Amino acid sequence: MTPEFTLSFTRQALMTAVQVAAPMLVAGLVVGLLVSLFQAVTQIHEISLTFIPKIGAMALAAYLAAGWMMDVLMQFTREAFSLIPGLGG
Repeated sequence: MTPEFTLSFTRQALMTAVQVAAPMLVAGLVVGLLVSLFQAVTQIHEISLTFIPKIGAMALAAYLAAGWMMDVLMQFTREAFSLIPGLGG
């Protein structure tokens, strides 16, 4: 196992993690910005108003993107398992 291989595999793992997390993070960011704007306009600063919509949006994004996320993770796993025979030498 060479350092180049290790760096390449680590980079691919991190990019896969970012791809899988992106739909939920973007949904949380958009809803968070909208809630912050709403709070600034109405001057309502309720703590639960900050978290509950974000959690709901992130759960909805996870539900809607679950199939795609599973495909990305399965593809990465298949590629990782296909590399195992070459690591023994």
